[in-house]
Amino acid sequence: MIKAIPTEYKGYRFRSRLEARWAVFFDACGVEWEYEPEGYDLGDGTYYLPDFLLHGVDGRAEGDLYVEVKGQMTDEDAKKIIRFAKTDMNPYRLEKSETAVLVVGRIPEGETATDILDYISSTAYSAAPDHPCEFNFETIDGDCFAAHPGINKAGRFELFGDDSTYLSDMDEIATERAYRLARQARFEHGEKPKIRRYR
Repeated sequence: MIKAIPTEYKGYRFRSRLEARWAVFFDACGVEWEYEPEGYDLGDGTYYLPDFLLHGVDGRAEGDLYVEVKGQMTDEDAKKIIRFAKTDMNPYRLEKSETAVLVVGRIPEGETATDILDYISSTAYSAAPDHPCEFNFETIDGDCFAAHPGINKAGRFELFGDDSTYLSDMDEIATERAYRLARQARFEHGEKPKIRRYR
């Protein structure tokens, strides 16, 4: 089995370069984050360690948000993520729970914000059976529609819904630049990506 290469960035040793690139993206968005801050006993003999915890996320309900980075999703990964996400989710009210988790995969591609939004939309509804969808609100509030991580016009990180009324609040230039910085980040031979904050 091929293994990911551990990567150092900002004093953290990430399990993969993909995780480190997401950290670059979060930095470019100006959101406060922690890497693997806490593990959880899911009560069925399994344990779960979310990759990131983001603080003060703008959006449907400002607050914290877990982010799980998956290059490849196994059935075991999927079960843990779904169980963790549902721990504090209220099935009768669409609101962000204390265990809200956004699942992401590779850094979205595209030359423009429109390309990136299209990539996220096409990915958000295509998961294997019984697996959580990447870039989807289903593991945040139970509502199954695309979640676009980006920067709003106030210069803050936000999850935008897959709807023009939500997406119209996105700063597309800043968001596209944040994704570009994450995709272009190189960690070989001591290179350090240059990150600019949007505030």
